[in-house]
Amino acid sequence: MKTVQQIAQEIVAREGGFVDDPDDPGGATNHGVTIHTLRRLGIDLDRDGAVTAADVRRLTAAQAVEIYVEHYYRRPGIAALPEAIQASVFDMYVNAGSNAVRLLQRLLSKMGQDTAVDGVIGPQTIRNAHRAAQMAPDHFADAYGIERRNYYYALADARPASRKYARRRDGGKGGWITRAEAFISTRFHLSDAEHRERVAAWA
Repeated sequence: MKTVQQIAQEIVAREGGFVDDPDDPGGATNHGVTIHTLRRLGIDLDRDGAVTAADVRRLTAAQAVEIYVEHYYRRPGIAALPEAIQASVFDMYVNAGSNAVRLLQRLLSKMGQDTAVDGVIGPQTIRNAHRAAQMAPDHFADAYGIERRNYYYALADARPASRKYARRRDGGKGGWITRAEAFISTRFHLSDAEHRERVAAWA
């Protein structure tokens, strides 16, 4: 299994460099770390007394890895989940916060493990996740990844400004979808035609 550091480095590589997209609710972002995260953590890199986009620009990849490991892996308790889904939940936690856990909790309920949907990895979620992993050892990670892919499509359905993250300009799979499918077995990836059919109703 990859170390948490290696997984975090891969997340940073996927996230890319500095962007400040007006359609992204996260605002100014660098290596996937948003200005809101820096403010919440009180990380003032230029030490001018305010956390601004300038601090986001200063953030290094190594600093982003440290933030991810501590605040998006260790503190949420992802290490307590079954190994098969840790990387995908970690990656989605960076991308969608506690919605990554809520998605897991809804999946567990669908699998017959009645689980409170509160976005917190507590004893019930941990216990039920391990039971689910034992029930479907070859498919649990795929099931979570598919739920994640569906989550992104639904988000884009509801918010037209976000559709560019799920569908490229040429109509192919956008970053959100390819990111989810990076954690899904190839046999469960949507074909290009299936993806285009899924987004056909979008303007």
